[in-house]
Amino acid sequence: MNQLDELSDIDAANVVRCARTLLRRPLLRTDGPDGELLTLVYRHRAVLQDLFAGLLGYRLVVERRFARLYKSGPGNDDTRGVLGLSPRAYAYLALTLAVLTGTGRQTLLSRLVADIRAAATEAGIDAPDDITERRALTAALRHLVSLGVVHETEGTVVQDTVPQEALITIDTDLLGQLVTGPVGEAESPEHLVRLAARPGPRGVEHAVRRKLVETPLVLYADLPDDQSEWLRRNQRKETALLEQCFGLYTECRVEGVLTSDPEDVLTDLYFPGTSTVARIALLALPELVEHEHEDAPARHVVARQRIREACAVLVEDYPAAWSKQFTDDLDRLTDEVTELLRRMGLAVPCDDGWSISAAAHRWIPVPDGDPEREAVPEPVAEVVPSWSLFDEENAS
Repeated sequence: MNQLDELSDIDAANVVRCARTLLRRPLLRTDGPDGELLTLVYRHRAVLQDLFAGLLGYRLVVERRFARLYKSGPGNDDTRGVLGLSPRAYAYLALTLAVLTGTGRQTLLSRLVADIRAAATEAGIDAPDDITERRALTAALRHLVSLGVVHETEGTVVQDTVPQEALITIDTDLLGQLVTGPVGEAESPEHLVRLAARPGPRGVEHAVRRKLVETPLVLYADLPDDQSEWLRRNQRKETALLEQCFGLYTECRVEGVLTSDPEDVLTDLYFPGTSTVARIALLALPELVEHEHEDAPARHVVARQRIREACAVLVEDYPAAWSKQFTDDLDRLTDEVTELLRRMGLAVPCDDGWSISAAAHRWIPVPDGDPEREAVPEPVAEVVPSWSLFDEENAS
């Protein structure tokens, strides 16, 4: 029995709605997206805290102004990062957080930037003052603005070209809630990554369930033996549990388990999608996994050149269907396609190019003009009865 079983249908539905929102927005605040739900989260905070702690081993802090769901770190998996933040921007984000802890409630942008560069020097990080570095720093600051931690009181933090002055205000309450990893326990950056990715109190159960909730595709081949065995043994129970508590649907395949959200609330990466990259990636899949086997391998090894050729054929055959920013640079398009498949868990780099998961067969598109679908059934001859009531009436 879980925490929802003792609630009325209405309360249970509200708790699920709140849980889904917190999974999508782990830092929920009154003046941010979905902020209207914070009152509901506060009302059901006890149930939500028990739900996340029991099922995922996550800690939930709920205040009147905000709610913070402390998720586990992704470890060495870089597919769960914030879209738009480069590794360099992440470095500046970490430096900015370190500086802001001793800044106070307000500061000038110029002073903050100078302190960030000083912190980079102290940490042994080269941070030259050029346009590339300014864009990375701006991306980090804009992310903090989107989280509500930094407010642009006067001016703006955007400094792509000529640096300008701005007055910014720091929400110290939210600032103290951002970092989830045990910084005080870490002996090195690598150690902090490992500590932040530790499984919950229930070990294998929490580790596997976190993967199901946070990633679109979990392959047995990518799991440790104990986690793979646990998932195979508990497939049906997990399917019912994730649907009841988080509104997620699971699709169990030979290669692993696919988790999807039919309402796309928890989806931050869409595949299939409507962009040029997403459509070309989808249409290229038949070419990338064309070598069928009766007992299909877990992965198909594909050379990068073959992926490039598949993209080139699609660009040549349908030149007006794609965005020119990608079709004019085929190498960039190939990189974008493989990156999308990698973030979806369908491809991983290998010595010979890319290893495409056999689970990709699930997304193989079927043309609308499939003859089997458009086959017209043969007409059935109409059977005319040899007699009728009128015949009998006329006979009389």
